[in-house]
Amino acid sequence: MNKDKRAFKRHSLICHICLAFILTIGIAANYSGSNATPEESSSSQPHQTYRANYHFTTPDKWKNDPQRPVYLDGVYHYYYLYNRDYPTGNGTEWRHATSTDLVHWKDEGIAIPKYTNPNGDPWSGSVVVDEAGTAGFGKGALIAIVTEPSADGGQQEQYLWYSTDHGYTFSAYGNAPVLQNPGTTDFRDPKIIRDDLSSKWVMVLAEGTKVGFYESRDLKTWHYASSFATDKIGIVECPDLYLMQAEDGIYKWVLGVSANGTASGKPNTYAYWIGAFDGKTFSADQKKPQWLDYGYDWYGAVTFEDGTSSDKAHHRYALAWMNNWEYPHNTPTLREGFNGMDSIVRRIELKQAGEGSYQLVSEPLEALSQASNAAAAYGPIVVNGSKTLPFTGDAYELTADITWSALSNVGLRLRESADKSRHVDIGVYADGGYSYVNRAYTGNPDKSGKYLESKALFDVSNKKVHLRVFVDKTSVEVFIDEGDIVFSNVVFPELYDQGITLFSDGGTAVFSNIMIKPFK
Repeated sequence: MNKDKRAFKRHSLICHICLAFILTIGIAANYSGSNATPEESSSSQPHQTYRANYHFTTPDKWKNDPQRPVYLDGVYHYYYLYNRDYPTGNGTEWRHATSTDLVHWKDEGIAIPKYTNPNGDPWSGSVVVDEAGTAGFGKGALIAIVTEPSADGGQQEQYLWYSTDHGYTFSAYGNAPVLQNPGTTDFRDPKIIRDDLSSKWVMVLAEGTKVGFYESRDLKTWHYASSFATDKIGIVECPDLYLMQAEDGIYKWVLGVSANGTASGKPNTYAYWIGAFDGKTFSADQKKPQWLDYGYDWYGAVTFEDGTSSDKAHHRYALAWMNNWEYPHNTPTLREGFNGMDSIVRRIELKQAGEGSYQLVSEPLEALSQASNAAAAYGPIVVNGSKTLPFTGDAYELTADITWSALSNVGLRLRESADKSRHVDIGVYADGGYSYVNRAYTGNPDKSGKYLESKALFDVSNKKVHLRVFVDKTSVEVFIDEGDIVFSNVVFPELYDQGITLFSDGGTAVFSNIMIKPFK
């Protein structure tokens, strides 16, 4: 990501003034917040909207990077970068939302405001619960380490903000950074974890194409420990570090970053390495990263602990910003006065992927399925060509098992128009040995034509696939088999394009156990 694009991002991406005037005509006068209650589907709404039914969306204006949620007193506290002046003004601040189930959210307003001290606007960082009061603000205080551009020229440095009211408001700890920039252009996005074995705090920081590791006893004074260099994935952002226990009982450390691997045919989402961490240095089991999502729109991801479980290492949760810096402003929601949506929250686990190797797998949050309505069930259905289901909708969960003996291509056409000309395609291309999501035949944010079909290698020798798909007003998220492969993509179908068609090319497929659960 070049310097101009980084400035474009971190200052909330000023649009051309003429475009802003056009897009803000007809902005909705009032929105109740960040999906406090899922809305009715568009088919039953007198006023049509592109606002998601069950995804987290900003109440208005702009959102981008999620900040890692923390669990306190039975509530998840979630912060995200928000720009109240979008699309004609600069600067992000931290907006706050709370949830008890990670599905329904309550907007809590601004927690860390912008331009209230001599430093610049707050960018990404992370919050920790300082249970022992190591920073001196009392036991249980919330401490946020945040990147801000320094007052003397915009240099990226790390600052401390603290909260003593359970995370609803934060105060700046003076105007000096707790970690100064050593002289590098990229020096941002701190992620803090507690190392109880060494009674210290550990920070990972995005520093261009490498990740820096730092340590502190009190969250105020930080010392350099080591670095981890990446290769051929561009400028890294939003680093992540956590310990997980695999299904075989082995503990492994995971280092993650948001990165762009498109130059080498890889995703532009969340790259990660499995390895070991000794408190100072991370050592990867293999040089090349793995990827947690193969779609185009799962960036700035964060992972976080399940606050309701005592088993902190066996699983954790993850969510990401559903957008891409190649086309951040291309969305029909701007006509309604907002631009910004997150993926659904997913549960991630570590499993063996061959002798001595491991990978992360993803499954949708169980509470999300519990929030959807009674199901429509179909099958088995034999398809050689195409068959359209007697169901329409724009917000639902769909599961299906597909088997075949010989064919070239098989899958689903979702958000299909009545004349069959517009649709989002999800399936397996058996001739090519890959799974895919293709948004070329419907509205989508990419005007360049480069980012239309996302792919991932798929073992077609078993001649079967299990699909679990989450469809919303402007998104499709696909979980394949046991969560080995996930695609998260933004799409912009016409509001009344709501059909579902099964298809099979070059042979016969059997679609079984089809279950559709609408979100109301």
